[in-house]
Amino acid sequence: MKKILVSHIKVFLVGLGILFMSGCATTNSLDERDPWEGFNRGVYSFNQVMDDLIFNPVGSVYNAVTPEFVDTGITNFFSNVHQVSVVANDILQFKLGQALNDTMRFLFNSTVGLLGFFDVASPTGLYSSDEDFGQTLAQWGFGSGPYVIVPFFGPSTVRGATGIAVDSALLNPIAYIDDDLTRASLLTLNYIDFKSDILSTADLIEEAALDEYDFVKNAYFEKKASEMSDEDFKDFPVVE
Repeated sequence: MKKILVSHIKVFLVGLGILFMSGCATTNSLDERDPWEGFNRGVYSFNQVMDDLIFNPVGSVYNAVTPEFVDTGITNFFSNVHQVSVVANDILQFKLGQALNDTMRFLFNSTVGLLGFFDVASPTGLYSSDEDFGQTLAQWGFGSGPYVIVPFFGPSTVRGATGIAVDSALLNPIAYIDDDLTRASLLTLNYIDFKSDILSTADLIEEAALDEYDFVKNAYFEKKASEMSDEDFKDFPVVE
């Protein structure tokens, strides 16, 4: 366990250093949010090629061979695992009402919902606040930094990419599984399940957008603005 923790901390620190060192680089862009547009478009194209060659075909096969209730159950399971990170970020942001709500959701789905395979919490009104470490950094006063496309993960910002690193390497329970094969298998299944669930969204973007890159960028910022507002959880007490 100690070996795994040290390894994840090293990966996080290296990634964090690369992200902030990259702040010295700029490319011409009319969008102030996206000063690295040339670089980002290159990574965006790389992600698309990887999707076309590997992940979309695998996702299509996964959808074809996996019964709908099993697919839903797998998605629910990984969503429940992610709830651990959500609760941690609730606490780090001192949003104790949300932390209580999200903890109850996790416990309810982990027990009655059979490790989260069934989402029995949502029908009772226990919805996830879906906090992440990027939002935690925002609450702590860190700026978003430039927009950046992360290989395999897609649109983010420097702050958001740092959040992905922390949530994935430090706050994800799967990352602490000792058996390498089990850990790698679960992480791979999680990614394939995620990619298969957004196949239809990718098709809609391709059909609707004249410039897919700009469309995805604007959609990302709109989504993050909505998440930061905590609109769905405005009635929960927040400790300042």
